[in-house]
Amino acid sequence: MAWEGWVAIVAGVLALVALALGLAAWRRVRDRRLVGWPDEDRPPGRHVAETVARDGTVLAFVANPTKPDVPALKVAIEHAAASQGLGVPLWFETTVEDPGVGQARTAVAAGADVVVAIGGDGTVRAVAEALVGTRVPMGIVPLGTGNLLARNLDLPVGDALAAIQVAVEGRDRTIDVGWLHVDRFDDEERELTDDVRDHLFLVIAGLGFDAAMVADTDETLKARVGWLAYFVAGFRHLHGARTRVRVRIDDQPAAGTRLRSILVGNCGRLPGGLTLLPDAVVDDGWLDVAAIDTRAGIAGWAQLFGEVVLQGVGVRNDLPAKIGRIDHTRARRVRIVVRGGEYAQVDGEVVGRVAEVSARVDPGALVVRVPAG
Repeated sequence: MAWEGWVAIVAGVLALVALALGLAAWRRVRDRRLVGWPDEDRPPGRHVAETVARDGTVLAFVANPTKPDVPALKVAIEHAAASQGLGVPLWFETTVEDPGVGQARTAVAAGADVVVAIGGDGTVRAVAEALVGTRVPMGIVPLGTGNLLARNLDLPVGDALAAIQVAVEGRDRTIDVGWLHVDRFDDEERELTDDVRDHLFLVIAGLGFDAAMVADTDETLKARVGWLAYFVAGFRHLHGARTRVRVRIDDQPAAGTRLRSILVGNCGRLPGGLTLLPDAVVDDGWLDVAAIDTRAGIAGWAQLFGEVVLQGVGVRNDLPAKIGRIDHTRARRVRIVVRGGEYAQVDGEVVGRVAEVSARVDPGALVVRVPAG
């Protein structure tokens, strides 16, 4: 192996160790903040009471009960409402059969003024799907692995009390949503993935390396170390084959190329301070498209990682002779045909192995509560 490869491996290992130590420290702090576990200075729900007491506002919560913080949050929210003489807030829990769409629609039908998604990116996506076009604001209490939309909207991550306060007292912001429609599944996987509905995404949809990495991530490891589990899965796919695709941007002629991943995003910040789509704005009416390619094995991936880090701080490397590169463009509609089929994902959820998809932007379709400042 060339020296560049060994340098890339050592750098990657050191980065993972540092991230793991940081994540462990964050988890210790978070555990001390769990709502409903009182310390000397904070009885359960005391600060929550300050946020739920808004006259005439009907709050509804759609919570993923598999998240460990949810039972304590429910107790604290109900305690807060009772201490203020309010009615019991509407409370719905997701199920395997319905991850939140039906519950959020029921909340809207019951007259909810704000519907708060409590859980990970899957719960947020499901609640958002129900609220698109209703003008009912969505609050977010991020309790997941990636918490992608929360990070892009600068919502509190790791502090449920602060997130609830934003959901109740924050300002409304209208954002775009993306839709990924599967036009054709890969024949080998059709029996497992025959779901032709539109899949909503709020952050990034992708085909290729990123989706294969998500599909291969160990759920047990993800529960233990969070989003670092994606990096572990990613290492297993560094030497995967490049994918041959044809891409059509809006009304332009389709163009063929070979690449590792193609991303279609509404916004572009990821955990760990990485920014894949530096020009993406969540309410500009556009989708940002990134075609990612690498050559020369680990050395190419090392250069690509450097590209991502640099573009996150506003520095672009436009030199033509690169073994790892990201090409950016914008579109309102994107059509992608994949020779041989590839996995596709939306906001970290795999939708199956596909042969043809189309993505479109739905401008200003969703209202989200964000910090007032």
